[in-house]
Amino acid sequence: MEVSSMSKNTVLSKAKLPVAIIGAGPVGLAAAAHLVTRGESFVMFDAGNAVGASVLNWAHVRLFSQWEYNIDKAARQLLTSHGWIAPDHSEIPTGLEMVENYFKPFAELPEIKPFINLNAKVTAVSRKGLNKVKTHGRDDLPFVLHVEKNGERFLVEAKAVIDASGTWTSPNPVISEGVWTTEEQNLSKQVFYGIPDVLGKHKNRYSGKKVLVVGSGHSAINTLLELRELKGQVQETEIVWVLRKSRLEDVYGGRDQDQLAARGELGTRIQKLVESGKVKVMTPFHIQKLKKDGEKIQVIGSLNSELAQIDAIDEIVSNTGSRPDFSFLREVRVIADPGLESVFDLAPLIDPNVHSCGTVRPHGENELRQPEKDLYIVGSKSYGRAPTFLMATGYEQVRSIVAALVGDREAAERVELELPETGVCSIKSSSSCEPEKSERVVAKSDEVSSCCAPITKPVASKSSCCS
Repeated sequence: MEVSSMSKNTVLSKAKLPVAIIGAGPVGLAAAAHLVTRGESFVMFDAGNAVGASVLNWAHVRLFSQWEYNIDKAARQLLTSHGWIAPDHSEIPTGLEMVENYFKPFAELPEIKPFINLNAKVTAVSRKGLNKVKTHGRDDLPFVLHVEKNGERFLVEAKAVIDASGTWTSPNPVISEGVWTTEEQNLSKQVFYGIPDVLGKHKNRYSGKKVLVVGSGHSAINTLLELRELKGQVQETEIVWVLRKSRLEDVYGGRDQDQLAARGELGTRIQKLVESGKVKVMTPFHIQKLKKDGEKIQVIGSLNSELAQIDAIDEIVSNTGSRPDFSFLREVRVIADPGLESVFDLAPLIDPNVHSCGTVRPHGENELRQPEKDLYIVGSKSYGRAPTFLMATGYEQVRSIVAALVGDREAAERVELELPETGVCSIKSSSSCEPEKSERVVAKSDEVSSCCAPITKPVASKSSCCS
């Protein structure tokens, strides 16, 4: 009876605790908006010194989606209630404009500001008094977040945890095998991980240099297009593009078929650049080793399965994507797909080995659940190493999760997401557009008709490819 009484007291105290949000980026802020709208308290932690700190790392880059896709609905309502004037929904913002015109005003709202903790790094999440091995009574206990700020550690209890910490600060290495080598780490001053401001603060770094760009996504395309513009100003600038794709056509995307015109234009522009011969393209190239050669870098690998090397590289820009950091979740029960490191049930929907869609069919709390009750991984981190995450998808994730946390199952299971088509949806199978079957797919739906079909439950979205 004494144990039972203690358990009841724990449940009562747990119910009064806030929901903890890790990450003050777009999806973390959206989670806060939905919690406030639902009358739930929250506390937010971010290791950066500003909201949207990771976005500020690519502040100069213009998104390919208009404002209408980049502002969460609940956040918009809160902002509007305080007299905020929304940007023109048809304009396309830069990263800096997102932070200045949306994130910062939202973070200053009286319902939000007191509960944001910046320069506060979450180093561990656990259940109060239990390690991950113990099962009995686990769900009734609050979470404990171990937080470091200004060199000090403090503990915060929460009834639920939403991990929106992203992947930006954990880039993949240049080496094709995905392994960090001592040689690559020793070249850190000549390797930029992310999207450099080629025409701005990093201009002198790349002017007149031989620059190797590694990667095949939108980040690489942005980098290459800016380097081409720099080459127009400084002719000595030399551009080499290394990617692992067997077909360059796969990089160009939907082009004029893409319902996001700016995204389609990126494909069109990079195709024209390649055809102009102003960039040397080497594909499929798999980097095996980086070697210091005086002040230069020698890149050794295989081109079309033959040994090859690229000499006299001055700078490398790595646009090879990012990976999630699970280190601080070690003492809670989390399961990830073994290949993508995404949330387990998302993997069949986003696996680039299966289909090439630039978006994903709608999903919510059901697909995002972890074995650890009331702990969720959302946003780009939920996609693991898959490169196709869109901000609007993250907003829908947290809307559904917050609805579930407050007991509104109908809202949690309803899908409120409409995304424009990419103009390309191919699958790597000759027999059908059906993803590889597995228990994780079948458990969610008795009828999985195609790689991009909507989930067979009530939805309020288009039934088009991956929308």
